[in-house]
Amino acid sequence: MHSNIDTDRGFTLLEVMIALAIIAITLGALISTSGSQASSAGYLKQKTLAHWVALNEITRLQAGNEWPDLGDSKDSIEMAGIEWFWTRTIKATEDKNSRQVEFKIYLDEDRDHSLASLIGYLSNPAASTIVSNTSGTPASP
Repeated sequence: MHSNIDTDRGFTLLEVMIALAIIAITLGALISTSGSQASSAGYLKQKTLAHWVALNEITRLQAGNEWPDLGDSKDSIEMAGIEWFWTRTIKATEDKNSRQVEFKIYLDEDRDHSLASLIGYLSNPAASTIVSNTSGTPASP
């Protein structure tokens, strides 16, 4: 005995449309998330490079035994194929033989938004260069 009831069932058009809508919404959210992560990675790279620029500038002053004047100055330097703009502020400290130096690093020449700021200290090279002579008594250069 054969029955006329159709036992082979597939998905209806409505079920397929709902499944495709869910997939489309999910993929849209994934693409949006990955796009914002890529943007964040680029920003973090810029901040890291800006921090390295500040570290290099402070190290250059310390290694060069420089004793810059108090006040502000501006300049730029190239690193990693990018021109970085900086401002440097030199302030006096309680110790007359040391100074505070602050670097702020920018990507734009107008210096609107700093990517990194770093504070370091310099010691007066003239006060710290005492050389011993052969008699064992300190002598200044």
